[in-house]
Amino acid sequence: MTISLDTDTDVAPLALAARTTPTALWNDSADPDELRRSIVFGAVGATCNPVIAFTAIKKHPDVWVPRLRELAAEHPTWGESALGWEAVKELSIEAARLLEPAFVASGGRNGRLSIQTDPRLHRDVDALVAQAVEFSGLADNIIVKIPATSTGIAAMEEAAYRGVSINATLSFTVPQAVAVGEALERALDRRAADAFPEQEFGHVVTIMGGRLDDWLKTWTAGRRILTTPGVLDWAGVAALKHAHRIFTERGFRSRILSAAFRNHLQWSELVGGDLVVSPPFDWQARINENAIPAKNRIDVPVAPEILAELQSLSEFRRAYEPYGMTSAEFEEFGAARITLRQFLDADAQLDALVRDVIVPAP
Repeated sequence: MTISLDTDTDVAPLALAARTTPTALWNDSADPDELRRSIVFGAVGATCNPVIAFTAIKKHPDVWVPRLRELAAEHPTWGESALGWEAVKELSIEAARLLEPAFVASGGRNGRLSIQTDPRLHRDVDALVAQAVEFSGLADNIIVKIPATSTGIAAMEEAAYRGVSINATLSFTVPQAVAVGEALERALDRRAADAFPEQEFGHVVTIMGGRLDDWLKTWTAGRRILTTPGVLDWAGVAALKHAHRIFTERGFRSRILSAAFRNHLQWSELVGGDLVVSPPFDWQARINENAIPAKNRIDVPVAPEILAELQSLSEFRRAYEPYGMTSAEFEEFGAARITLRQFLDADAQLDALVRDVIVPAP
């Protein structure tokens, strides 16, 4: 489908794309102040994960230090982990309220607040499903992030069958996105076979394009492979475009989501697609400040010479081909191991932050 973009140069690029194309803008933070500003840019969704939650809570000690002390007094047997996750839930509920108008206006397709399951549960299907169901009950417009590993994908299918809206995370590659898309189709088909009521879940399947770029830079450097400068900055974009094309061709009832921004291409090259882009707020501001054009480029292929050089790398081929990896390999992919460790470390940092509040140093 060809989309004619509005040519009003007085409209900021993000707002223009949001107004004139199916491309949805989400804010890659649940910080209420940032989210309010992002909504002005056209944002109709937001996300939270351990890193984001830790950053938001640390950024607003005037709000969260007294609140954590209140929670500790209300729940005298809770440890720092339980108290920290209660703060994450409260942060998410507040952000979800800001998105309710978009949720209602879109019939549930947008207006979603993503909350991530505890990364420490990443090996346990039943625990992931139970927490996903719990989080789903926090607000009508909650969407739950579960890692795109073999364990996580099994949990996604079961949670989606039980009525949870899903956002795949810890996801960097086309094979992961396809595996999740297939799992969500199975869940929706199971619901239909069991005569469950139809509803709009707004399922999304993230590809953290910038983290794929990061990993390929690490991988090539470790093997002393020289590439044309700038080529590796297209790896995530190529994967996102390819995954979007596959989802469209197969009629998947979920959308691709672009996350982990490293350059504006991870927005500008995807405009026009029926997908979600989720930049951090600072990236949104810079895209507008620099007047990056909002042009329909989703169907414009990555330059053949760039794609050919990327495909000369075996690690890129694994990430690009729809069945380039088995589900058992997803958790061992370099970007996945690095990111999971960061999520786990953020959990530990949140625990430490809470500990300093409830057991201050003498």
